[in-house]
Amino acid sequence: MLMIFSAWALMFITTFLAPPKHLWALITAQGFFITFFSISWTFLQDFNFSHPLFFMDKISAPLAILTCWLFPLTMLASQSKMRLEPIARQRTYITNSTFLQFTTLLAFTASDLMLFFIFFEASLVPTMIIITRWGTQERRLEAGMYLAFYTMLGAVPLMIWLTKFYTTHGSLCPTFTHTMHITQAAMNCPGLFWATCNTAFLVKLPMYYFHLWLPKAHVEAPIAGSMILAGTLLKLGGYGILRTSPLLQEVTLNQTLFIMLIAILGILATALLCLRQTDLKSLIAMSSVSHMIIVITAALVSSPWSYSGAMAMMIAHGLTSSALFCLANTSYERTNSRTMILLRGVMLILPLAGAWWLIIALFNLAIPPSINFAGEVLIMVSLFNWSPVAFLIVALNLIFTTAYTLYVLWATQRGPLPKHIKTLFPCLIREHLLLLLHISPGFLLILKPELLFCI
Repeated sequence: MLMIFSAWALMFITTFLAPPKHLWALITAQGFFITFFSISWTFLQDFNFSHPLFFMDKISAPLAILTCWLFPLTMLASQSKMRLEPIARQRTYITNSTFLQFTTLLAFTASDLMLFFIFFEASLVPTMIIITRWGTQERRLEAGMYLAFYTMLGAVPLMIWLTKFYTTHGSLCPTFTHTMHITQAAMNCPGLFWATCNTAFLVKLPMYYFHLWLPKAHVEAPIAGSMILAGTLLKLGGYGILRTSPLLQEVTLNQTLFIMLIAILGILATALLCLRQTDLKSLIAMSSVSHMIIVITAALVSSPWSYSGAMAMMIAHGLTSSALFCLANTSYERTNSRTMILLRGVMLILPLAGAWWLIIALFNLAIPPSINFAGEVLIMVSLFNWSPVAFLIVALNLIFTTAYTLYVLWATQRGPLPKHIKTLFPCLIREHLLLLLHISPGFLLILKPELLFCI
């Protein structure tokens, strides 16, 4: 594990010493090399590794692999815009992106919950820098402020609980607490206590009512910021809930019924909000909220099937949502607009890009036999075992998801061709490679889905 982190540290040296002409090629190549090395090492360890500083199991290993995999893809996606800036700013941008992914990887593999909390909060700084410095819209400072205040306010009760738990039991290591069956003592309002302790994670996911920072952050962020936000940073919230749930297992589902109700209604509300969006990135951001709230329902059900479904959902969403942002970025780079009504008819000029839109939209729809479908089925079966009424309500989300996905395809690809987009330059090989590298893991997981199941 130290070898992997040392290889990530070498990325900083390459960033500052690489010649300007070959900077992006060297960084991307080194990122892919570290990614394949990390994946090989994880498979050799059989997704199980324990060390005083680092810890890996069936929950953290897939998310760590996803973090490593998305880093070179963000470098591929950022090249066209960032090459136009001075070389010093390019190096600063790469350093900031590397540090962000590095802290995320450390958070997923930390052996102690307090270390996880430190790296969880440390990811806020480079994320804010990316949004406020390299964001292209006029409200990027407001988006950074929203992100900072939501994250910091949610972190306070979590830090207090972790400190109290450590002073009581003397350890925050998941392996020790699970082996000794250490849990939180009984109290008068366990449901409220669960929500308070997990506020930081509910904000990061985000849960409905805590989600207002996410559309702003996505709309204002550059392409790398959107990819990292959707691909890995949102998964920190889901990972935190899954990791701390065994410590709060005294809480029953009946005591958190209010939170489950908000989550179920939030799934439908955000899906319906997608149907009235005009900004393409804002729509993709709201769809991310709808998909990630399903992870909250899976964590509340707390069954082996729901946990496995949550893991499959997080990995599938990380790949699919990141690919959707890449497609939105290809349209934005050619038209300088994200308004969907101004992008219609593009399939007549870029038919291969239209094919990519269709493939990724089908993954977003969770069409069988995709890993998205496997995750949703496991969560829906767990919900049905708990409450058939809740299952029927959440099942409406499938209809709304189909509706807004078809709405995106119709609004951006079909329809009459406007005069202002008849001179678009064709898609580059780099863009096709970027989308292929997003979709390939999804196809591979169809053949071997048990890699994500923690049953």
